[in-house]
Amino acid sequence: MLVEWTVTVFLDERTVLPVRGMVWACELIDRPWVPGLLADVAVTCGVGLGGTGANCRSEKLATAAVNALARRGGLDTVGPLARIPVKVRRRSVVDGVAEALDAVAAAAGLSREQLLDRTVPSFGLDAGGVREEKIGGHLVRLHADGPALSFVNPAGRAVKSAPQAIRKDPALAELKATLKELKQMLPAERFRLERALIEERRWDWAQVTELFLDHPVTGRYARSLIWQMGQGFAGLPVRTEAGWELAGPQGVRARPGPSSPIRLWHPIREPVEDVRAWRDHLLELGVRQPYKQAFREIYLLTPAEEHTRTLSNRFAGHVLRYGQAKALLNQRGWRDLSIGHWDYECGGDQGEAVKELSGWEVRWGMHVVGEPGDDGWGTASYCGSEAVRFRRAGSREDAPLTEVPPLVLSEVLRDADLAVGVASMGLDQQAAGGHEDYWQSYGFGELHESAQMRREALARLLPRLRIAGRAELTDRFLRVRGDLRTYKIHLGSGNILMEPNDAYLCIVPGPNRSAQAVFLPFEEDGGMLSVILSKAFLLAGDTAITDPSITRQLQLT
Repeated sequence: MLVEWTVTVFLDERTVLPVRGMVWACELIDRPWVPGLLADVAVTCGVGLGGTGANCRSEKLATAAVNALARRGGLDTVGPLARIPVKVRRRSVVDGVAEALDAVAAAAGLSREQLLDRTVPSFGLDAGGVREEKIGGHLVRLHADGPALSFVNPAGRAVKSAPQAIRKDPALAELKATLKELKQMLPAERFRLERALIEERRWDWAQVTELFLDHPVTGRYARSLIWQMGQGFAGLPVRTEAGWELAGPQGVRARPGPSSPIRLWHPIREPVEDVRAWRDHLLELGVRQPYKQAFREIYLLTPAEEHTRTLSNRFAGHVLRYGQAKALLNQRGWRDLSIGHWDYECGGDQGEAVKELSGWEVRWGMHVVGEPGDDGWGTASYCGSEAVRFRRAGSREDAPLTEVPPLVLSEVLRDADLAVGVASMGLDQQAAGGHEDYWQSYGFGELHESAQMRREALARLLPRLRIAGRAELTDRFLRVRGDLRTYKIHLGSGNILMEPNDAYLCIVPGPNRSAQAVFLPFEEDGGMLSVILSKAFLLAGDTAITDPSITRQLQLT
């Protein structure tokens, strides 16, 4: 019997050479679309299979694209270069991007971050984030909010899609290409603004207004963040006839001088009552921040960590889906985690995720758990988390945790909490075979800081919800009263128990199970708050549930 099989590869080695030649040839083409194309090649080839990870689909092509951008130089390469590290985590590629940006910055007499501040493209958008083009009698608008295109016909009526008469117009094709670039740029700007918060960057007020608040792209995010004058007054930006001002939660306003030092406000530096005031204020105004700033989790040094001196075991002992954990950590700027079922004698089953932050190097140990995945390469399906350790940059010795700056400690442990919250085996009973004790302790146990923050956000949101009369918060659960049963949704894992016998109810969130368009004051990391709310709305109306995978469980208990 003849057995045939095929293997699908991203690029055959025989194909890489001519494609790399095409990439090099782009250096000779003086057209505005070339830098964006090279960045697309670097991102597509620089990520791992599935579009994430620290491995490359083709390191040769990714590196060639970055090198072509570097040799091209000039300010028009900065935006395309800046969006590559948002997705690509391969150290060689990221280092090449950094070198290219540093070279352009040095030529302009700026630091890399100063260069990035000054070179975010506007895409022709006006101050309100809209660009208008007349195409064949039709009005086409490009909106930063969305981002999206909208269309108005010659009669002045809005239409949902591009009219037939202009669908092949080159001007519309150019706008669609610009929309694609804008969609790629927005995540890069969100990422850059969060990094500025973590690294405690400083500007003067004139720079903040020009480079952030007035910018049609970056301003979409910057105008909903809290900015602080040195160590003092903090407020949300408010545009007035006389210019930008900062408005605090108590109604007090201040107008910084052009040279006043400004940074992004971080809750770890503020009194508890001020942080609470800001959280209430954002909900009152309906301000949705691009990332958790006012509602950011804080991780303070514990007595247990003082006792262990040079290591934190706060997030040790978790069983994680290796691929998910690695992808999230890569997105948060971690690198070098590579473990699997290979070369046990040389430690292939042991590894560390590494991150540099504000002059510190952080290492989070991981080891292989369970059997290999089914990809035939010995890839780990699950990993076990170990201690987190800190070193000063360039040192080989672990530093006492008491010497680590509080903001650095907090942000590193926040990353670890996010990875556990997204990738823990405790989120899925079916995947927890052989680890039932861990599933039980994580799935229904004490809340970590991220879950405690979720509880605080829910306490503020709950009175505003349609199901407020059917829901209440306990120490670890959102308790929801349906017509058939009463349900307890764990605030850490989203797992559900049914009263009175605490029977487990399995609900897999689907694309059509929304949280009823509930306003959230921040864009989520991992989306667990939305998952919990969607389950709460579903269970509050349990008599209307028709999904047999759920109704069968309700009938059996």
